[in-house]
Amino acid sequence: MKIGPNSPCWCKSKKKYKVCHMQFDERLKGFSKNPKIELPPREIIKNDKQIAGIKKAAKVNNLVLDEVSKMVKEGITTAEIDLLVYKLITDNGGIPATLGYYGYPKSVCTSVNEQVCHGIPDDKTVLKSGDIINVDVTTILDGFYADASRMFMIGDVAEETRKLVEVTKEAREVGFKAIKPWETCVGDIGYAISEYVKPFGYSIIRDIGGHGVGIDFHEDPYVCHIGQPMTGMLLVPGMVFTIEPMINMGKEDFYEDESNGWTIYTEDKKPSAQWEYTVLVTEEGAEIIAY
Repeated sequence: MKIGPNSPCWCKSKKKYKVCHMQFDERLKGFSKNPKIELPPREIIKNDKQIAGIKKAAKVNNLVLDEVSKMVKEGITTAEIDLLVYKLITDNGGIPATLGYYGYPKSVCTSVNEQVCHGIPDDKTVLKSGDIINVDVTTILDGFYADASRMFMIGDVAEETRKLVEVTKEAREVGFKAIKPWETCVGDIGYAISEYVKPFGYSIIRDIGGHGVGIDFHEDPYVCHIGQPMTGMLLVPGMVFTIEPMINMGKEDFYEDESNGWTIYTEDKKPSAQWEYTVLVTEEGAEIIAY
C-alpha cells in the first residue's frame, strides 16, 4: 500500500513519512534493477527509538565484557565466567540472551582453543597457560539485543597462536571499515576480510557468520566473512548487525559436538579465533555499538 507524504512512516517512528523515510525509499529504488544486490526489507531498518534501546543493551554488554577481561586468567573455570556474566547482566536489569535459547543451558559461550564457537561453560574446563578463549556475550535489555565477543590469551601462548588471534581481530576491523552506506553490500565485508586473511594461510568459516540483531537475537542479513564486492544485501542507514569472523589456523572443516548439540570444533583440532562487534550503519558510515 502506497504511503502518503503526511502519513505516519512505516518505521513506526511516529514521524511523517516525508520527513522520515520518503527520501530513503526513493534512493533505494535506484538499486532495484541490479540483480546482484538484495534490497534490505523494511523490518530490519531501525528507527531512532529502537537504536537507542539497542545502545542501552550494548552498554550493559560492554560492561560485562570489560569485567570478564579483568577476571579471565589461568586457573579459573569457564563456569566461573558464566556465573559472572549472569550476575552482571541480571544486576543491570538485563537477561542473558543465550540462557534457554533453543535449550542452550548457560548465560555465555566460552570457546577454548579448537572450539570455533558455542562452547558451553562447565566446572571441568580450567583455563591453563597457552590457552586461547573466546567469550561471547549477548544481552537483552527492555526487549533489545546487543551481541559481542572478545578473545583472551592465557599465560604463555605460542607465537603462532597469538598471531592467529591478532590477525582475526585485525580482520574484524577491516570488515568494519568496508561499510560505506549506499555504496557497499554485505559481500564487500566478506571480501575485505577474506582478502586480508588470505596471505596468512588461514581459513575462514563460511557457514557460520554475522547476523542482524537488535529487535531479535538473529535477524537478516546473514554476514558471511567470505564474499564478493557489490553482492548480497545493500548496506543502508538503520541496519544493525554483527561482524564476527571465525578464523582457523588450519582447514575450514568443522563438526558439531553430538553430545551437547552446540559446540563447534575444528576438524583438524587446530585453534580457531573469533572477535565480534555489533555495528550500526549510519548516514556517515558505521558505528561500533557493542564490542
